[in-house]
Amino acid sequence: MVGISRVLKYLLLLLLALGLVGAAAGLWLRFEFSRSVVPSGTAAHWSQIPVAAAPGAKADTGCTQQHPYPRAWFGALHVHTSASYDATAFGTAASVDDAYRFGRGEPLPLRLKFDPPGYQAPVLRISSPLDFMAVTDHAEALGESSLCYDPQSESYATLVCRLFRGDLRLPVEDELQPLVRIATQAIFGQDRSARVCGEDGSRCRQRAVEVWHNNQRSTEAWHDRSGDCAFTTLHGYEYTLAQEASNLHRNVIFSSGTVPQAPLSAKDADTPEQLWQWLQQTCIDGNADCDALAIPHNSNWSSGRMWFPYSRRDWPVQRQQQMARLRTRLEPLAEIMQVKGDSECRNGITSVLGSADEFCDFEKLRSPAEQIPDCGEEFGSGGMMLQGCASRYSYVRYALTAGLSEQEKLGVNPFKLGIVAATDTHIGAPAAGLERGHMGSHGIDRDPRHRLQGEVEVPGGIGTGSPARYNPGGIAGIYAVENSRNALFSAMQRRETFGSSGPRIRPRFFAGWELDAAICKSTDFLQQAYAGGVPMGADLPLPPPGVVRSPLFVASASRDPRPGANLLQRIQIIKGWVDEQGQTHQAVYDIAGNPDNDASVDPSSCEVSGTGFEQLCGTWQDPDFDSQRAAVYYTRVLENPACRWSHYDCLAMSLGERPAMCDDPELPWQIQERAWTSPIWYQPQ
Repeated sequence: MVGISRVLKYLLLLLLALGLVGAAAGLWLRFEFSRSVVPSGTAAHWSQIPVAAAPGAKADTGCTQQHPYPRAWFGALHVHTSASYDATAFGTAASVDDAYRFGRGEPLPLRLKFDPPGYQAPVLRISSPLDFMAVTDHAEALGESSLCYDPQSESYATLVCRLFRGDLRLPVEDELQPLVRIATQAIFGQDRSARVCGEDGSRCRQRAVEVWHNNQRSTEAWHDRSGDCAFTTLHGYEYTLAQEASNLHRNVIFSSGTVPQAPLSAKDADTPEQLWQWLQQTCIDGNADCDALAIPHNSNWSSGRMWFPYSRRDWPVQRQQQMARLRTRLEPLAEIMQVKGDSECRNGITSVLGSADEFCDFEKLRSPAEQIPDCGEEFGSGGMMLQGCASRYSYVRYALTAGLSEQEKLGVNPFKLGIVAATDTHIGAPAAGLERGHMGSHGIDRDPRHRLQGEVEVPGGIGTGSPARYNPGGIAGIYAVENSRNALFSAMQRRETFGSSGPRIRPRFFAGWELDAAICKSTDFLQQAYAGGVPMGADLPLPPPGVVRSPLFVASASRDPRPGANLLQRIQIIKGWVDEQGQTHQAVYDIAGNPDNDASVDPSSCEVSGTGFEQLCGTWQDPDFDSQRAAVYYTRVLENPACRWSHYDCLAMSLGERPAMCDDPELPWQIQERAWTSPIWYQPQ
């Protein structure tokens, strides 16, 4: 009995000791992951941020090459470098200068921070140099990421920074280590780490200003001020807001070298409306040389929150109208596609009436075959986790029609959106534009086994999905008479823009009441189109007295002129409208080209065959035009089919090496690249 009592005594002491150790460890972890307290004067601080010329900014001399009519310029408005926490967590080493250098056409070795000495990194090359570009690193954790990599900072030795750098590794697979590093920052959500940023968060805010200034210096250094205007850089950053795992991200783009001297992040402005109000007050109203716009992206992840109507919000009507007007001023564009999928439309949303659109199945992160309940007139949650209901307010096409309804209810259209596309690369390599040779958008994607991986969940519930369902991303097109900051920004404001899934397709779109039906055969096409109609991004004027017929729409497109590019197949016009009962309708019309051209691609070699078109042009009148009903129209240009990047990767491997995703029947092996124009609106009096 004495022996048993002694054993029990020792066991109790051991359990007590373990309990004390556990409690101490818990207290230590609580201390290491404590959160900053937001100072009471933070709002006043942001309202007083100075607006000034960026370091190194100089006056432009003006472009010597002027075009009589706007021409297409191609560029990237969504690019991340090692300054972004979710890029450096994957090992990205590319700087802002590296990103601009790549955009100009120079090769970029895809080096990672944890490469061993002597490692020969693969080299990326852009398919053709860009005309314009903005590096848009995340404002969130901009300071934290820099501090964690600065051995001289107070933050360097903290547990959060050691985990973020990978000095300490959790017992998970190597491929999950970058996700752990992201989670060490994402776990704080809208808050900041007290250990890294200080009790009031000021250390991180101050460091973020330094990093933002470095971005400005590089942006100014790469801007071509000569009369050639060969490469135009724009200042920008990303505002990265998420609510209930639903994406509300925006890229903020400035018009000139005069910008706010600190980037407002979602940690200090927890609604998009606060961001717009700050840009309006601080930049637009605060300095005559400062102007800005915000471009929403990945609405496909937004659970219907991105374009949820103001008229359905529990706000007074006056506030609904005020915010709708502010949004129209600050958000004239939407990003329709990027590496995280297509945000144009989705089949199977029951609240959208009209025939299914086969080309809405393009680059979907959630399989088109997945049966997803319709959110209806509510928004959902979990979009970034590829969970929850599907909402028409998550897609640009239906946002455009919702805007028509808002116009009737509020007298203003908050969703009057032009269209662009982007990459959202996190390796400093914007708009590479290649399916063959694609190396992913994150550092570790340079290994084909990773970019062909199946389902991966990010710790902390901040994202999920298969890297194989991601894509090389798109590119923005702007119609302007010259490649200058002022001309490009003005074109974005008037929405004379388009997006491409990668190819340098050049689409045109006009509409008018007096356009000649034979305009496509005219030798002065542009002169007639601009004189007798309105271009993409514009409103149709009211019809002449007594005219009740449809206006004439004219759409044209030129194929990507570079060697190896595919031929065009057809041009489509997509129409959206809302009926008397408030129901959303869509219709798709082929207006040029040939959908039955026998174009195909060989799955064993990726060799394309069939006929196609170098150029297309067509005119069309709406057979169901109603002069008393608002409608919105945009065009979609389709190439012939080609192999998807993932199929190129699979073919490059022996049968025994190929991962399971190569045999997944739900992963498309071929695609039809495309371009989308900004819409033209018709609004009756």
